[in-house]
Amino acid sequence: MVDDYIPTGIPGADKILGEKGIPRGHSILVAGGPGSGKTTFAIQFLYKGVTEHNEPGIYISLDEDPEDVKKNMSKFGWDLGHLEQEKKLAFINVSPVRVASSERAGLIQLGMKEFKLVKLLEAIREGIDEVQAKRVVIDPITIFTLQYPDEIERIYAMRDLIADFRKSGCTNLLISELRGTGLEREHQFEEYLAQGVILLRTVMKDDRLTRMFQVEKMRGLEVDNQPRPYNITSGGIEVYPTLTVFK
Repeated sequence: MVDDYIPTGIPGADKILGEKGIPRGHSILVAGGPGSGKTTFAIQFLYKGVTEHNEPGIYISLDEDPEDVKKNMSKFGWDLGHLEQEKKLAFINVSPVRVASSERAGLIQLGMKEFKLVKLLEAIREGIDEVQAKRVVIDPITIFTLQYPDEIERIYAMRDLIADFRKSGCTNLLISELRGTGLEREHQFEEYLAQGVILLRTVMKDDRLTRMFQVEKMRGLEVDNQPRPYNITSGGIEVYPTLTVFK
């Protein structure tokens, strides 16, 4: 059924995803290095979901102020504030980074004990109820995992988060920093837990940097897992599924 998949809103990406898009209700890890366009990818996914497919969404920020995100994304012509006013998008700041009550201006502390899975799940559920969301983004999930120094706790927390998403029925993107950008790299534990993994990387080719889009896995779909070039244009991210990065 067509309804079993949702278009990403990223030109060229769905062709790589078997012409279908992302399986509905799945948790997809989108991992990339600094400047790779992770947040642009996430907002484009939400914006196109609302404007082209009537699927409301929520953006949960664990790092950057949502107002800054909306301002930065306006360069693509996306009026996110208007969609927020219409209750089609919701922006929620659940950052564990807070300014401490201290005479030392600008002192930043991590509220490690205050920020746990329960708080994040509450924010997600409230946001979903507020706009009847079908799409959810958490950006970056890295901040969430860092709240659990113990590796076993970290894995369990991520597993429980993804399980809760499955119950909600929402399709979600978990934005992550890519630890190691080389072709030969150590895989992150989040890649094993997510139902799909999309990598946004930058490689050197012919003495110039080339952006590389790759679907590492997507459960339930036969995908083109070859690296394909992409670019950040004036209209957002665009993937070129017929071009190759390496000959």
